[in-house]
Amino acid sequence: QVQLVESGGGLVQAGGSLRLSCAASGNMFSDNTMGWYRQAPGAQRELVAAYTSSGRTNYADSVKGRFTISRDNAKNTVYLQMNSLKPEDTAVYYCYIDRLGPLVIRYWGKGTLVTVST
Repeated sequence: QVQLVESGGGLVQAGGSLRLSCAASGNMFSDNTMGWYRQAPGAQRELVAAYTSSGRTNYADSVKGRFTISRDNAKNTVYLQMNSLKPEDTAVYYCYIDRLGPLVIRYWGKGTLVTVST
């Protein structure tokens, strides 16, 4: 099993910044993808950013140029630096890690709330 613990959410004014962190622990594996989804009230969960263990990243179009994902493999931690925040970024942000292989197994964190006020 793998446990994911997010931190760094909170309330921020539009135009501000926040940095989310997600630390993974337990039975880790080297071939993986870590990243972030978010879910706004009444909306479906959507991918925000992902970072593979080989170093590739991808972002949702809505956050490109504003959010940056990074990871520290030694600490099994992924970060999401969020700049120029907008009210529409308000959501619960969920960290995930995919164990890659013939069968992909995904683990989720419990989520951290980000609220962007006008």
